[in-house]
Formats: sequence, structure tokens, C-alpha cells
Amino acid sequence: MDIRSEVAKRLKNHPLRSQEGRSDPIIHCKLFHAFGGGTWYLTEYDGQDIAFGFVTGLVADEWGYVSISELESLKLGGEIPRIECDLFFEPIAFSKLKTQEGY
Repeated sequence: MDIRSEVAKRLKNHPLRSQEGRSDPIIHCKLFHAFGGGTWYLTEYDGQDIAFGFVTGLVADEWGYVSISELESLKLGGEIPRIECDLFFEPIAFSKLKTQEGY
């Protein structure tokens, strides 16, 4: 599966800063590390490479920008993608996501 295509499809109507100032942003896309920690809940995308969202499971849980090409470059043995898109994820308000995911 091509992560970039899936991110672009799910966030096509949500450019960077489109949810700025919103107290409870909507998460539209979930990426996860298939072999370890790290989950990215994306709210916005520039249509090229940079997405914005909430990351959890790494050093610290935080909001910030992420490069999709950088995530795509992470491969196990140089071939198997480490980062995958949750194809069953449905958009959800961040406050409800926190309750659902339990962090």
C-alpha cells in the first residue's frame, strides 16, 4: 500500500492550517508503526509531503508536523514498510479519540 496516496485521499479536503484554532480537531487518518511504537493521527496535509497531527508512542505525545516521505522511507530489511495506514480508521474528534484509545 502506498502511504502517500492514502494520506492524500483521506486529507484532500483538509489542507495545512485548515483546523487551526479549532478546540477539538478532527482526526482523518491514522498511521502506525507495524513493528514497534508510534502512531500518527493526522488532521491536515499539504498535498505534497508534510502532514500535521498528533503522535503518540514515541519519546513524547505531541502535536506537530511529519514528513510522509520520511515515514515511507522506514523499511524493515530495506523492503518491508514499517509504517502502515489503518484502512478501517474513521474520522473522529480528538477528544473522543483520546477516550477511545485510552491515553
